Amino acid sequence: MNLNEIKVKNSDSSYSIFIGNKILNILPKKIRSLCPKTKKIAIILDKKVPKKYKLIIKKLLKNYQLFIFEYSANEKLKSFSNANKLAEKVLSKNFNRNDVLVAVGGGIIGDFSAFVASIVKRGINFINIPSTLLAQVDSSIGGKTGVNSVHGKNLIGSFYQPKIVLIDISFLNSLNKREMVCGYAEMLKHSLILKNNFFKWLKAKSDEILKYKKPNLLKKAIYKSCKIKLYFVNKDVKEKNFRMILNFGHTFAHAIEAQNKFSRKINHGEAVLIGMMMAAKLSAIKKICSNKVLFEIYKIYEENNLVSKFKKYFKNKDFNKMVHFMINDKKNDDQKINLILLKSIGKTTKPGAFKLSIREMKKYFPRLLNFNL
Repeated sequence: MNLNEIKVKNSDSSYSIFIGNKILNILPKKIRSLCPKTKKIAIILDKKVPKKYKLIIKKLLKNYQLFIFEYSANEKLKSFSNANKLAEKVLSKNFNRNDVLVAVGGGIIGDFSAFVASIVKRGINFINIPSTLLAQVDSSIGGKTGVNSVHGKNLIGSFYQPKIVLIDISFLNSLNKREMVCGYAEMLKHSLILKNNFFKWLKAKSDEILKYKKPNLLKKAIYKSCKIKLYFVNKDVKEKNFRMILNFGHTFAHAIEAQNKFSRKINHGEAVLIGMMMAAKLSAIKKICSNKVLFEIYKIYEENNLVSKFKKYFKNKDFNKMVHFMINDKKNDDQKINLILLKSIGKTTKPGAFKLSIREMKKYFPRLLNFNL
């Protein structure tokens, strides 16, 4: 079996991320090894996951007492109320700390399930099997869990590490182009925040990844992306400072999602693509990066037809609400908006180094939404 393993070791925990094609069959062995006293397993399943994977996982785990909870995955699922309902269901089945909760789905299912695992009896075993490209390169890595508040995205949560992450790229065959672009956005972000030639490689291979889903390239791209994310996570597990660099473009993105009421009108990856371009444009306006850097980013967007007609998500009257959501971002520690900006491809400003007042942000918004270079 052609399998890549990334061993995660930090101050909080140690676990492995396995990346490969059709690797679900290693799941029973890993559970026996890591959770030898397990008797019950709860599978939290995204209804979009093809039925064949549900059947495969049920067959693989037939020696355990299985409970399957299926959900339609959308941002509205990620509420404290829904998390409490699932926690109560798990507790009603008499799960103990030796038992396991397995998430099979995208980032919403992963975040939601991990948060529930972290609060049931102050923490039961958690395994993440991300089924979307976005989850495979981002949300399944790093131990951040969370649900949404009326005041913004992921404002209620915890840090909780899995026992194992299984990244099976065969899941990606069922994704449409829009879902692939959603994950690509996070890979692109990783290529922009750490200088290791990933941006050049990704630029050259984007078409083959997005259009043709070539397994060898997907596996390599996911591996590279996970390694970059872990570079930041391992230096700052609880996101006190350095790890905030991973939020490049996300302060804008989370506000965009909240402003659009977490609707299907825009998904997380599309919001991140817009947010990164806004952050890059602001970087150029403030002369933190050159126009050449901005043009390099613009070219990769144009060549891959990434999210056009940005303005369709905004109206001038929405700016006040947008800024409200940005002020409530969990990275802020005062009444200013804390942003990660770009110095060059592979290098950002330090967390806390660049802040804007509400008034300044409102002033820049119209210019940031004009992507004509």
